[in-house]
Amino acid sequence: MGLSLGVLPAQQLAQTRVGARGAVLLHGCVPVTEFGDAWPPEVPLRLHVMENDELGDVDVARNVAATVGNAELFLYPGNGHLFTDPGSPDHDEPAASAVERRVLRFLAAR
Repeated sequence: MGLSLGVLPAQQLAQTRVGARGAVLLHGCVPVTEFGDAWPPEVPLRLHVMENDELGDVDVARNVAATVGNAELFLYPGNGHLFTDPGSPDHDEPAASAVERRVLRFLAAR
């Protein structure tokens, strides 16, 4: 799991570490080609971003979700970046609660 800039090491580990059981990336991601040729088909991916986030590249998230067979993209209304962080001015409680429910469900299935 990675948040904001933390998606870089989280995504790299999920793509390159044998035995990874899944990845959750919040507030952004990078193209799959950043860490290899393809996303491992056995590693499920969940992406959570705001639709109009100017810091997280929503188009990249859409592309990753469209090209990774076991990816799911969750888009939330708004333009905040750190919308899950209660200490951030971007915090959005309804969206953060939805992320929490979805992430816990995803982790429970692993």
